[in-house]
Amino acid sequence: MDHYEADENEYMHQEDDWDRDLLLDPAWEKQQRKTFTAWCNSHLRKAGTQIENIEEDFRDGLKLMLLLEVISGERLAKPERGKMRVHKISNVNKALDFIASKGVKLVCIGAEEIVDGNAKMTLGMIWTIILRFAIQDISVEETSAKEGLLLWCQRKTAPYKNVNIQNFHISWKDGLGFCALIHRHRPELIDYGKLRKDDPMTNLNTAFDVAEKYLDIPKMLDAEDIVGTARPDEKAIMTYVSSFYHAFSGAQKAETAANRICKVLAVNQENEQLMEDYEKLASDLLEWIRRTIPWLENRTPENTMQAMQQKLEDFRDYRRLHKPPKVQEKCQMEINFNTLQTKLRLSNRPAFMPSEGKMVSDISNAWVGLEGAEKGYEEWLLNEIRRLERLDHLAEKFRQKAAIHEAWTEGKEEMLQKRDYETASLSDIKALLKKHEAFESDLAAHQDRVEQIAAIAQELNELNYYDSPNVNTRCQHICDQWDALGGLTQKRSEALQTTEKLLETIDQLYLEFAKRAAPFNNWMEGAMEDLQDTFIVHTIEEIQGLSTAHEQFKATLPEADKERQAILGIHNEIAKIVQTYHVNMAGSNPYTTINTQEINTKWDKVRQLVPQRDQALSGEHARQQNNERLRKQFASQANVIGPWIQTKMAEIGRISIEMHGTLEDQLTHLRQYEKSIVNYKAKIDQLEGDHQLIQEALIFDNKHTNYTMEHVRVGWEQLLTTIARTINEIENQILTRDAKGISQDQMNEFRTSFNHFDRKRTGMMDAEDFGVCLISMGYNLGEAEFARIMSIVDPNRQGVITFQAFIDFMSRETADTDTADQVMASFKVLAGDKNYILADELRRELPPDQAEYCIARMAPYSGPDAAPGALDYMSFSTALYGESDL
Repeated sequence: MDHYEADENEYMHQEDDWDRDLLLDPAWEKQQRKTFTAWCNSHLRKAGTQIENIEEDFRDGLKLMLLLEVISGERLAKPERGKMRVHKISNVNKALDFIASKGVKLVCIGAEEIVDGNAKMTLGMIWTIILRFAIQDISVEETSAKEGLLLWCQRKTAPYKNVNIQNFHISWKDGLGFCALIHRHRPELIDYGKLRKDDPMTNLNTAFDVAEKYLDIPKMLDAEDIVGTARPDEKAIMTYVSSFYHAFSGAQKAETAANRICKVLAVNQENEQLMEDYEKLASDLLEWIRRTIPWLENRTPENTMQAMQQKLEDFRDYRRLHKPPKVQEKCQMEINFNTLQTKLRLSNRPAFMPSEGKMVSDISNAWVGLEGAEKGYEEWLLNEIRRLERLDHLAEKFRQKAAIHEAWTEGKEEMLQKRDYETASLSDIKALLKKHEAFESDLAAHQDRVEQIAAIAQELNELNYYDSPNVNTRCQHICDQWDALGGLTQKRSEALQTTEKLLETIDQLYLEFAKRAAPFNNWMEGAMEDLQDTFIVHTIEEIQGLSTAHEQFKATLPEADKERQAILGIHNEIAKIVQTYHVNMAGSNPYTTINTQEINTKWDKVRQLVPQRDQALSGEHARQQNNERLRKQFASQANVIGPWIQTKMAEIGRISIEMHGTLEDQLTHLRQYEKSIVNYKAKIDQLEGDHQLIQEALIFDNKHTNYTMEHVRVGWEQLLTTIARTINEIENQILTRDAKGISQDQMNEFRTSFNHFDRKRTGMMDAEDFGVCLISMGYNLGEAEFARIMSIVDPNRQGVITFQAFIDFMSRETADTDTADQVMASFKVLAGDKNYILADELRRELPPDQAEYCIARMAPYSGPDAAPGALDYMSFSTALYGESDL
């Protein structure tokens, strides 16, 4: 038996013990007799029988076994049919054994007592059966049996303000509870608004009559018995009310079953409608395809362009207006088909099979045939229109090409017969040659047009064009003129080439002069620019590099002078040729603007600038030598001072960790150490003087040292700051010691603990080391507690804890100070042990200014025991110590 059954049986046993004493009340026994008899008959009538006297009719055990079979739905052992006492006891025992098999313990109920007609035991047995089979299985919101039935009644009658069900006796005396249960489930059976709480007889009889007539619940109670009894029998009320629970529970199951059927039918109806829609769409679409394909397959040509264009327009209307809706219908039909098949599959229905020839594949095949006919029809229409357009187009094309060619040839014969090349210069000849070459290219390009004109004329003749004679005459004239232009073009080309050779030699000399003069002129201009260029150097290596480059430049001057003489020689040769052959050279060199006078002038300028550059480089070399001396002088001191500062910084770090003796001794030692460091200031000042000289010389780097003056200054300032801070820490420790009353031994112990857990020897502990330190001192650290302590010792959240912060924390932990809990306890005394305090109480117990301070900052108290004007002194106390926001 599980835990639930054990609790339920314990409840049954308690009920039995309590009710056996109460059965001495004749009124209750009467109510139970009637109620239990009616309840038994409500089940026995299903087997076609009933009882009249509850203690007599169950004595032979036969109807008792039948009752158990009806209410349990199970078969019991075969009963004994004999009339003897032993047979009756056997039957009753079989019934009692069956009850016991359902997990019910029958206390003090034996078969002999039932056979003997003991009314008290018989009623107790029936009540046990009712509890097990009518009440125990009731479950409402994780409660069961009596509590579950009571909760069900309370939930159902909750909307009725004049009904308050708290038990199964006096809560039902006015009859409104029964009426409310019926009205809640079947409001059409009772006019609840007309019922009155002061008329219990009417209310009870109404409920009993309606339940019997419409709900098939027999009358198990008498209104007179309930009204006339101070406390109606609880078992009788529970038995009757459980009938309501089962009656309405069955109605709900019937409603659920009806809803399920409706849902199934709705799905089936929807699927049938989708099938009908698919069949209709498929039929309409196939019919439209059947009518459209013959129209698309009609290939009878028209005799006029207008008629063929009308056919094309009709086809475009089909593509634009008639076909798109059918495409949509086809898509919708496929969507409906897929949706239908999905719904059938999800509802465990067989797949839908459309009528013969109306499958999706059938429609797709028909659609493919439609598109094939459509494509062929469009191609035929376009070909026919092209055929009719061809003749008109060819004739118009011939006229256009002929007109363009004739316009192009106009004036070309006169142009080819000119003799303008006889007085032209070489550049003019070359221009004329280029122009003539362009004309030859143009002529070759027009060759294709002439051939096209001849081909079009030939095609028009083959197609029997009506105006073929005129086309042929015009074509012949174009061909004759084309041959004449070819001859004139060849003749002019030969004349231009002959004249070009006469002037070509002079032109080559001009070109050679230009090619050699231009780079030499650029070289001289670059040399002048370099020789006059100002230089900025910072090291002696840089000035040495410039001097070397200058010497290399001077070494190239003899070769440059040879190039200058060669260029002047080309110019002299040109002058000799012009004089010898009387060539008309009206212009200057067409390839360059550079002349011999300009070359000689720039060459003289270069020769003047070379010694000036020598002098400037020599002066800069001397200056850089002095700068190098200053660098080495600064570096020799900086390389000593820098490491000295670093060493002293390390020593201070060790001193702050390893100091021993009293705090006053440590302070004296540190001040002496500080004095020795301050005495080093003279060397810093000397280095500053060397640095001043470097700055005045505009020296920006120093390869002889890694220390800059800025590094030394920062290091010196850090050194002074560190020793001052260390001294200040000792002074603060003395103040802390004196203020907190910490002994020298305690200070030494704090220093030893701090140094032990300062594993990195930085003079500060990180958060992890601090946590280990706290644990070693016995702190039971949770995450929240450690965060609180860190907020005290590291308020700036730098992640490290200084020795001073460590001392402050340890002195605070060991000192006797007020806490938030102590302040809260004090407020609680003032408040008279309440969880809140009133403004009047604060004004009565505290000075006026402090009372008003508290009233202004205390939040309103919102606890369940709050009074008007209550203030929350607990949150105020925690805020005073920074544990929450004030």
